[in-house]
Amino acid sequence: MAIDAAIETHGLKKTYRSVRGFLRRARVDNSALAGIDLEVAPGELFGVLGPNGAGKTTTVKILTTLLIPTSGSARVLGHDVVHDVNTLRRRIGFVFGGERGLYTRLNGYDNLRYFADLYRIPPDVSRRRIPELLERLDLKGRERDRVETYSRGMKQRLHLARGLLNDPEVLFLDEPTIGLDPVGARELRVLVRGLVEAGKTVFLTTHYMFEADEICDRIAVINKGVIVAEGTPASLKQGVADVGVVEFEVEGMPDARVESLRALDGVTSVVVTDRELTQVVTMHCTRPGELVSQLSQLLEGLRFREVAVREATLEDAYVRLVTSR
Repeated sequence: MAIDAAIETHGLKKTYRSVRGFLRRARVDNSALAGIDLEVAPGELFGVLGPNGAGKTTTVKILTTLLIPTSGSARVLGHDVVHDVNTLRRRIGFVFGGERGLYTRLNGYDNLRYFADLYRIPPDVSRRRIPELLERLDLKGRERDRVETYSRGMKQRLHLARGLLNDPEVLFLDEPTIGLDPVGARELRVLVRGLVEAGKTVFLTTHYMFEADEICDRIAVINKGVIVAEGTPASLKQGVADVGVVEFEVEGMPDARVESLRALDGVTSVVVTDRELTQVVTMHCTRPGELVSQLSQLLEGLRFREVAVREATLEDAYVRLVTSR
């Protein structure tokens, strides 16, 4: 039976309760999700962007049945994530970033065979699928080597192979390229895009703006447990179409000078990033040409260089969204 949405959530909330104090103990509620409404179409590559602690991983854990929501509802492939756990787990796969979750003293083949048994995949199916996945993910020839000898990129491809063992209809990827070198990350993105082209639905969280811009069909930006924007990469960038970006490098930028730049007419945000002994200042403004002509006066007494003017990117749209709340 065809379904309208591969993933849908309504008013999804998650609150963690902790206890503080020693003599006078008090319960404190921390909201990780404050009401998430999402709908992901079958065959879509849907990305979720957000800062640390925004609620990305909590969302993935709820959708993959690893965490029970406090309130609201979530369905994947038409199955409720709380009441249809066993049925749903047979139809989804998930991969978390990093190197945990593999048995490094076993070889790659035995890792996959172990997880195939754990997922109750019939032996005749796993004997066929494991070699297929090893070849597809460029691990053939190294499958009998211990995982502890694998590079980080190889380990992440093995993670992906594990997530595909049961041939899932929906695959959840939580920051899958974290820690990978540029070549390994690019290879993984190509693999993920290929999965979508083969008909799978992929739900991806990432910190990397260019990654989301390159491969995602649609993106949601989450901040402080709520969705602050949703759309295609192009539509999100339209939100900063009226903004230019001025960047420059400066030595010893005082906080007071940063605040004076933020107060300028037409400046929407100022972000300062440390770079060894200097700082890179990124300013979003409506009249970048005028701003550049005034920099010498505005930064009098400071050493600055490498002034550049560019068009706004998805990263700029993201910065505006998460810093405006």
